[in-house]
Amino acid sequence: MKVALEIRGRVDEPYLKRNEEQILGMTLRPGSMEIGSRRSGLHRITFDAGLMGLCPPQLEQWVGTCDMTHVTMTISDEALMAASDGGGSRIELRLERELVDPRLRALATAVDVERTAGFPSGRLFLDSIEQALARALVVGYTARDYRVRVYRGGLSPAKLRKIQELVQEKIEEDLSLEEMARAVGLSAAHFSQVFRNSTGQTPHQCLLWYRVQKAKEMLRSAEGRVLDVAIACGFKTQQHFARVFRQICGASPKEYRYGRFWRDEPAGDIVERLSSS
Repeated sequence: MKVALEIRGRVDEPYLKRNEEQILGMTLRPGSMEIGSRRSGLHRITFDAGLMGLCPPQLEQWVGTCDMTHVTMTISDEALMAASDGGGSRIELRLERELVDPRLRALATAVDVERTAGFPSGRLFLDSIEQALARALVVGYTARDYRVRVYRGGLSPAKLRKIQELVQEKIEEDLSLEEMARAVGLSAAHFSQVFRNSTGQTPHQCLLWYRVQKAKEMLRSAEGRVLDVAIACGFKTQQHFARVFRQICGASPKEYRYGRFWRDEPAGDIVERLSSS
C-alpha cells in the first residue's frame, strides 16, 4: 500500500485529474474543493476533518482551486481480489466523494499516525492495514455485489513452527506479510486470516512480541545502550521501541533493565500455540 500526504491550493486554471489506481483519501483539516465532470461545470464541496473519499481507477475529474490537506492510500488490485470471491476478476469500486464510515476512518487514522511517525512499524503493519481496508471496501463499496472470501481453519503445528523460525531468524529485518505467507505456501490474505484463527493475534503482533522478548534478554544480560538494543531487535526508532515495550511489559526498557518493574507477563495465545507446537 502506498501512502502519501497531498496538499492542494489555488490553481490558475482547472485541470483534468485521472486516477490510475484505487485511491482512498481522508481529509486531515477542514477545507473545500472545486470539482466536476466537466471543466465548465465545477462545484465546490466542503470537507470536514475525517471525511473520506473513494476514487476508482480510470476516473477523470476536473479540479479547480482547493484548500485541502489529506492523506491518500492506494489499495492494490491484488488485495481487493484476494479479499473477495470474485473469481479473480478485477474488483470495481464505486465513486464516493463524501464518505462517512467509522471503520474505514479508524484504519485510515492508524495509517496517518504511522505516516506522521515516519513509518516505524514497517511493511508488515501497512500490509495488514491494507488487507483490512480491502475487506471493508469489498463489503460496502463495490459497483456490484461480491462476497468476501472467508478462510476457515488454522495453520498446522509444522507451519506455525516455520513462522516462528522465520520471525526469529529475520527479527531485525523489515518482514512483509507476503514473505511470511510465502514461507508456508499461502497467499497473503489466506495466511493473515488463518494465522489469526490459529493464534488470536495478527502477524504484526506476533513479530512485535518476539522482538520484545529478544530485547528483554539483551536488557538483562548486557549494558549496551537502549538504542542499540532497539536496533538489534528490529525497531527503527528508540521511541517506537519504548512505546511497544511498555505496552507489552508495563515498564520502560530502562525500568526493566534495572529491575524496577520486572514481571513475567502472560504470553498469550500466540506464544502458547507456537511454543507448544
